Amino acid sequence: MEKPILFPCNLSSIPQGYSTFVTSAGIKDRSLDVGIVVSEKTASAAALFTQNRIVGNPILVGRKHMKKGKLKAIIVNSKNANVLSGSDGYENTVQLCEFLASKLNCRPEEILPCSTGVIGRPLPVQKILKAIDSLPASLQNPPQFDNFARATMTTDTVPKYTSRKVGNASIVATAKGSGMIEPNMATMLSYFFTDAEIESQILKEMLTRVAEKTFHCLSVDSDTSTSDTVAIMANGMAGKVDLQEFEESLCSMATDLTKMLAYDGEGATKLFQVHIQNAPSFQEARAVGKSIINSPLVKTAIYQGDPNWGRIFMAIGKTGFSFIEADKVKILWGNPPKEYRDTEEELASLSAYLKENAILDLTVDLKAGKEKATVYGCDLTEEYVRINAYYTT
Repeated sequence: MEKPILFPCNLSSIPQGYSTFVTSAGIKDRSLDVGIVVSEKTASAAALFTQNRIVGNPILVGRKHMKKGKLKAIIVNSKNANVLSGSDGYENTVQLCEFLASKLNCRPEEILPCSTGVIGRPLPVQKILKAIDSLPASLQNPPQFDNFARATMTTDTVPKYTSRKVGNASIVATAKGSGMIEPNMATMLSYFFTDAEIESQILKEMLTRVAEKTFHCLSVDSDTSTSDTVAIMANGMAGKVDLQEFEESLCSMATDLTKMLAYDGEGATKLFQVHIQNAPSFQEARAVGKSIINSPLVKTAIYQGDPNWGRIFMAIGKTGFSFIEADKVKILWGNPPKEYRDTEEELASLSAYLKENAILDLTVDLKAGKEKATVYGCDLTEEYVRINAYYTT
């Protein structure tokens, strides 16, 4: 049975001056596996990258290219991560940027490359070069951001994208990710495109603040990818905007994408939202929440509606924070939050809540401060095991 669509995607607001190109290069099969977004004008840009110590070759190249804060295009391939592929993998990424730059009449440093997929396999760069040889004539305008999102998918079951209007400007955002997801400084692969006029340093500061409250509060399986990237391009064609309003919209979009990513976690059937209240700091609140959503015992319990509240306390306590006192901690389920008593009737009611809802809300009151955080996860199912047991075969 297909799970319900909880977060419909929308492209009601499209920024000026962007075009796209999507195709199948045949990296693994005939599905879309290459996506490119090009700005008519060189755009101010910023990016955050994975903090995993082992990173893909596109990350190594991308970090260098982002130093000047300017981009003409982003190119993404799926089905191959180009990680641990040696010096050839790095040179393949450089070659790809140089080739695309020659097609777009820009500098290679104005191209941000990204790859996602299986680790340790050589990147079939010649297939990609052949697939994009028709550029720029084959660029699509108006842009097809929905198909760009599809081209970035790996084990995702649906494309993820959204849009907003801010004054005269528009923002479109896409994301991909389903497994190997617990971002630390970035997220899976996520991209924001806007026609607002904003300097790159301001974009970087905004992106950092937004990621801290959204993407960094997400975990599907506690594994930080080697390829995580979140980037933003702003080509300025719509002029200046109210920066506070823009950042609020950016945060709203990132929150939507975070929820989409959690709900589309590999094998997931539920979105698990954990709201930590009254902690000493935001960071400690987030850490307690992450401990809960990352616990296999908690994740399997919510999958089949086991009202085993002791597992929640276990996950809270194992963080080791000295401010946690069991007799002060209160856990509540639902929206609005409800405290369930440890009686047969109440636990049966809680079990029904867990089984019958695709979005689960858990509120934990630590009674140890005034700060709060919301984190986003999912359940753990047999399908997650099946997907990852046979991922490369």
